[in-house]
Amino acid sequence: MSEFLRLKKSNCKNCYKCIRNCPVKSIRFSGGQANIVGDECILCGQCFVVCPQNAKEIVGSVETVKVLLYSGGPVIASVAPSFVANYNGVGIKAVENALKKLGFFAAEETAIGATIVKNEYERMLREDKRDVLISSCCHSVNLLLQKYFPSVLEYSAGVVSPMQAHCLDIKRRYPDAKTVFIGPCVAKKDEADRYKGIVDAVLTFEELTGWLKEKSIELVRGEEDSGETGRARLFPTAGGILKTMCCDEAGYSYIAVDGVENCIAAIKDIENGGISKCFIEMSACAGSCAGGPIMEKYHSAYIRNYAEINAYAGERDFAVEPLPRKKIQNSLNPIDKNARMPAESEIVEILKQTGKTKKEHELNCGSCGYNTCREKAIAVYRGKADFSMCLPYLKDKAESFSDNIINNTPNAIVVLNEDLEVQQINPSALKIFNIRSAADVLGEHVIRILDPTDFFTVKETGKNVYDKRVYIAEYKKYVDETVTYDRDYRILICIMRDVTDEEAQREKKESIRSRTIETADKVVDRQMRVVQEIASLLGETAAETKIALTKLKESIVDE
Repeated sequence: MSEFLRLKKSNCKNCYKCIRNCPVKSIRFSGGQANIVGDECILCGQCFVVCPQNAKEIVGSVETVKVLLYSGGPVIASVAPSFVANYNGVGIKAVENALKKLGFFAAEETAIGATIVKNEYERMLREDKRDVLISSCCHSVNLLLQKYFPSVLEYSAGVVSPMQAHCLDIKRRYPDAKTVFIGPCVAKKDEADRYKGIVDAVLTFEELTGWLKEKSIELVRGEEDSGETGRARLFPTAGGILKTMCCDEAGYSYIAVDGVENCIAAIKDIENGGISKCFIEMSACAGSCAGGPIMEKYHSAYIRNYAEINAYAGERDFAVEPLPRKKIQNSLNPIDKNARMPAESEIVEILKQTGKTKKEHELNCGSCGYNTCREKAIAVYRGKADFSMCLPYLKDKAESFSDNIINNTPNAIVVLNEDLEVQQINPSALKIFNIRSAADVLGEHVIRILDPTDFFTVKETGKNVYDKRVYIAEYKKYVDETVTYDRDYRILICIMRDVTDEEAQREKKESIRSRTIETADKVVDRQMRVVQEIASLLGETAAETKIALTKLKESIVDE
């Protein structure tokens, strides 16, 4: 499958909304990014519609059409009947005039092809007497059958879509013409690519609107041309095919089913043999083509859209010349998705890795986007999903990790709300405050266990407290206190490190230091006294010696 729907990687935010809304789960997640699995996709466009980041985009074909216009031959547009709703009641003449300004040779309504198709459906019911007949107008429904329900392909009408029928009719009338379909559907781009030589390019209404705006071309009101003909203009509404058919074949029931989930349910009924003698109109989009991805994303007004289309439709069919039966037959063949199915043991092993070891562990909550845990396990096996997509598993893992840290850290942790009520308290804090159980203080004001002054200050000023040494007299504890305020979660977190032993050691060292200094001072004082006493004795001895020597000197001189 060519890539017509792709991801803008920079915008994907890992929200899983696309996989939750994808009816066939054709999304692969890798590195936190969503990627469309082309082999499995049915191009319903739901991921494009629901993506909150606009990360999905439809591949444009405007440049391809410009090349066709510059090629020299006539280029004729086939405009889907839902155009009248997308452009708020503007008629086909106004659209054709605008397209001619872009370089188109002409523009016609795809409803002409729809008339050819509905005539063939009526013939098949009348002449072929098929038991169950499923309309084959919707390419997404065709892909759904080809990829997921090949056993039901035998019930497909196998008739070309109105788009192909109209373009075949155009090329019959204008052999040298190139055809461009314009509509609300991304699947038509793939359909044109699969069945070469019929539709040369496909534009969405979004692309046409952008192109007209670029060229400053406006659709002029007042050129509406609804009349008695044009009953097939109802085709894009829910049940619109049936509204154009006679629905009078004896013994047959006529049922309209829209939305992929409803289509899948109907197909399973057929697969199980629960339906017979029935013509089923199937549309992948809820509300049929009037609720196509382009309409739903940019022009979501179901009732108004239906009213516009209904008002524009006529009472009688377009006058059309039937195409050769061989031309409008379109056998649908199975398409291999290349999807391997894991063994039961492999599924069980994958489930174990997300903590699901028992049947009751399989919550099937759908938060990952898959309907069941086993379905998600199969996606993991196929490389489409990751273990981290299981939110209950991640939540349990994160809580287990954080609880393990909080419950085993030697630091006391107390969490308060903005009313300073205890929301969480860990075992280390319980030990410091001599509290038997957390339940004894949870929901109580912090004043019951701590002086709230620091908490008031932090909350009012927004300035956190870090490593403040606090003596808790009631518990005879010294702690280094850190208080932080988380404004986003509206909580205050207090972390306290018990430093009572450290403080005791510090005081002991301080006492020893003081005593040492005191002893040293005493020793110094004592030594000074000794020195002074020695000096005094030495002074007296020196004086006596001096006197004696003087007297000896004098006696020697006298002699």
